[in-house]
Amino acid sequence: MARAVTTQRKTLNTILAWAVGLLIFFPILWTILTSFKTEAQAIASPPIFLNFDWTLENYAVVQERSDYMRFLWNSLIIAGGSTVLGIIIAVPAAWSMAFVPSKRTKDILLWMLSTKMLPAVGVLYPIYLICIELGVLDNRAALVVILMLINLPIIVWMLYTYFREIPGEILEAARMDGATLKEELLYILTPMAVPGIASTLLLNFILAWNEAFWTLNLTAVDAAPLTAFIASYSSPEGLFFAKLSAASTMAIAPILILGWFSQKQLVRGLTFGAVK
Repeated sequence: MARAVTTQRKTLNTILAWAVGLLIFFPILWTILTSFKTEAQAIASPPIFLNFDWTLENYAVVQERSDYMRFLWNSLIIAGGSTVLGIIIAVPAAWSMAFVPSKRTKDILLWMLSTKMLPAVGVLYPIYLICIELGVLDNRAALVVILMLINLPIIVWMLYTYFREIPGEILEAARMDGATLKEELLYILTPMAVPGIASTLLLNFILAWNEAFWTLNLTAVDAAPLTAFIASYSSPEGLFFAKLSAASTMAIAPILILGWFSQKQLVRGLTFGAVK
């Protein structure tokens, strides 16, 4: 039996949700505002919130100094490639764990998740040497594979959770009708799990887009994504906060726009199967 929720409770929950949302978004808002300040106003004490001289000079300087489109293209290839490759590998893996009974399924999932607990710096040296030996240092294809392997446990876990919500009887009926394994995956399972797959794609694209440790250590010029673009504005002479904020805003703008337009699909996928 559903509990009645009073108007005051709804209002309180709404205010609390907005307060938490604004608290989380405030650092991004501050970065965007700082990008329109002069360097003197960016480091002013006490900080200036809105009452400052708005300027586009920082964006002009960043555009003159750096080839933004090259960094953006690298980020799109690395984040998009690693996400798509991860989905291609994870769908069959998650299907086998969800629909092929095994006593070891939970153990395998926990083992996969445990790899995310390993400090990245612990495997940096061997991966760096492997990239040098194979001649793929500062290479986009190498970063696609590395980021895919890093995020693969999360992709498999998420897809496994979504697939478990799909009745196995539907797949059995498809097999009885003569569907092959390929047809079962492509035409039965995948369309039914579109919300979950879409949210997995979006979340892992964001994770790959924001990855800084590996991209900074394994790239120099050719494959450098937007994380390296931001880091280039930290120099031995000091931090130029206004220009750094402008570079950061240009780097996060595409992913903010993507998240804004896909928020309904993301929420739908993350809550897929939560209510029965």
